[in-house]
Amino acid sequence: MTRVLITAFGLLTTFALATAADDPKPVTVAIKTDAGDIEAELDAAKAPNTVANFLKYVDGKFYETGRFHRTVTPDNQPMNKVKIEVIQAGPNPEKEKDGFPAIKLERTRDTKLLHKDGTLSMARAGVDTATSDFFICVGDQPELDFGGKRNPDGQGFAAFGKVTKGMDVVKKIHKSATDGQMLKPPVKILSVSRKP
Repeated sequence: MTRVLITAFGLLTTFALATAADDPKPVTVAIKTDAGDIEAELDAAKAPNTVANFLKYVDGKFYETGRFHRTVTPDNQPMNKVKIEVIQAGPNPEKEKDGFPAIKLERTRDTKLLHKDGTLSMARAGVDTATSDFFICVGDQPELDFGGKRNPDGQGFAAFGKVTKGMDVVKKIHKSATDGQMLKPPVKILSVSRKP
């Protein structure tokens, strides 16, 4: 009887350790720009593939000398019936060609990470086409979630983190001068790095 209890306890302990190991901790990144600094927490547990992809670009220094190049406001999307508010960033265009293959879309239906104020998400054209460009939501953007109407396919975008510091910088970039939706000039990214 005692042996059975010890064995059962050992199995429970092993299961608990395995579960802890399978539940990745959030990763914090610092995004330094010439408009100010933004800090974000990436949800590696709920969006593991998207976070892993983003961190490949971070660790490979692709975003250094990159830029926030686009801002979408209520006034600069006259052709879109479904309005959104985001700022979009990407790596240095010269480095982008040496990037990684596109990733599978982690839908908000599955991750439960919704496009709320300050959410980080991946830009994409079709399903499973996201590579390196990402955006930050300004205000809640439910039309970017699964079933939303911003993209005609209704599959939504892959949310993978949230801003924890620097929303004032996000809003400053959002209100910067544009030519259409393109920031003129772009806001330079000085570095994106993991925080200990």
